[in-house]
Amino acid sequence: MPYQTLFERGIHVVTTGAVFAVPVAEMGLAMALNLARGIVDADLAFREGKEKWGGDGNAGARLLTGSDIGIIGFGDLGRALTRVLTGFRANIKVSDPWQPPSILHDHFVTPASLDEVLSSSDFVFVVASVTSENEGFLGAAEFARMRPGAAFILLSRAAVVDFDALIAAVEAGHITAASDVFPDEPLSPDHRVRALPGFLRSAHRAGALDTAFKAMGDMVLEDMDLLDRGLPPMAGKRAERETVARMRSKPVERN
Repeated sequence: MPYQTLFERGIHVVTTGAVFAVPVAEMGLAMALNLARGIVDADLAFREGKEKWGGDGNAGARLLTGSDIGIIGFGDLGRALTRVLTGFRANIKVSDPWQPPSILHDHFVTPASLDEVLSSSDFVFVVASVTSENEGFLGAAEFARMRPGAAFILLSRAAVVDFDALIAAVEAGHITAASDVFPDEPLSPDHRVRALPGFLRSAHRAGALDTAFKAMGDMVLEDMDLLDRGLPPMAGKRAERETVARMRSKPVERN
């Protein structure tokens, strides 16, 4: 969009993207629980008659409760994720260069550097948007700094990650991972991540709920009503001139 022209003419640019925050946050929680407890693998083993009972089926299992959790990015999705994690009494650290510490403290999370989030977390959630500064900023060096056996959960956009480096870190057994997004969608049938043990895959479906799409319509109608009465839009999130030009998220073709 020609943002500068729109801003100069007093035209609002509004997004309804906040409707996806809760659905994606809940999917992220499910992914973390699965990586912690091996739910999908245990179910597949059961179907094949290879299940392990009781403690034998919990090798490497752990609790989310009381764990160290890191969140990279703290927009609508980061806030929603924090809310769904509240009951787990986790120690949550957040890295987001666009958020002042006071905002993070208001949400009862601890501000931290990227390095601290990566090196001190049992679970790392990535919910950062792609910008002109951070494309591919999570690569081999960053994965190497993570705790052995830590879980990496990617929920925002694949372009913030060096995907080959992520695959290599999982292949090496250093971390486990889950992702709802991929560099190319749909993935090629022979892509090596499809059969990669320790990697939980979701076909960019975390936020694509009918309830979310209907909520988008409600937000648009509410803001149109406000505009008709000479008031500013409030239901949707308004574009900020200082940050919107930096956004580089690739449009989604299938939703």
